[in-house]
Amino acid sequence: MSEMSRQKFDGYANHYDQWFMENDNLFTSELLLFKKALGDITGKKLLSVGCGSGLFESYIDNSNIDGIEPSRDMGAIAEKRGLKILKYGLIEDVDLPEQAYDIIYFNGSSSYMEDLKPVMEKSLRALKDGGKLIFIDVPKESAFGFMYMLGTCAQSYDTKFLDGVMPACPYPLALAASGVWHSTEEKIGLLKELGIEKFEFYQTLIKNPMYTNEEPEEVSDGYKSGGYVAIVAHK
Repeated sequence: MSEMSRQKFDGYANHYDQWFMENDNLFTSELLLFKKALGDITGKKLLSVGCGSGLFESYIDNSNIDGIEPSRDMGAIAEKRGLKILKYGLIEDVDLPEQAYDIIYFNGSSSYMEDLKPVMEKSLRALKDGGKLIFIDVPKESAFGFMYMLGTCAQSYDTKFLDGVMPACPYPLALAASGVWHSTEEKIGLLKELGIEKFEFYQTLIKNPMYTNEEPEEVSDGYKSGGYVAIVAHK
């Protein structure tokens, strides 16, 4: 996450949570994906990179979850929700202990990081053998990715190119415009370069963005259709 992104989130912590509450069915779909990707966390040590406000973690047992968060506004909310903030800052600037975590995950945060490979390398070193490195985010190639990138290019969602196709309550453009969108294939390729051979893939938000808040969606296997996708890499 760049310094600019950090500043954006410092002013938008409450807007972030409010957006999910206004899109409650979409949030439920993403929460189901989050839980599916993590699996059974009983007795395991977890690290959430870019934990944000800890909204998703507030729906699970977060007693063994450390967080790294650049935004103090977001991190303060996460701490109130029970997360332990290991460090306020960027993961690029944090020294992580080796072989310390069973699961390290990026829930939406990798979309704010330009160079993922060194971040992946650092995370894999901090992961125990047999542990899981998880990336959950909006793929660049998805309908949501296209919507955010087009809105960013137009500097507004109120453009003829998006007329009639926008959800009722879109993600704040100030936050979407801070994103550095990556494709799923790009992330898979980088992980393979680092020696990862075993993967699981899960997805949700299969419907077009206009309709994803109509009702919660069940998680499905794969990654080629979803607006929110989980890559589970096994070390």
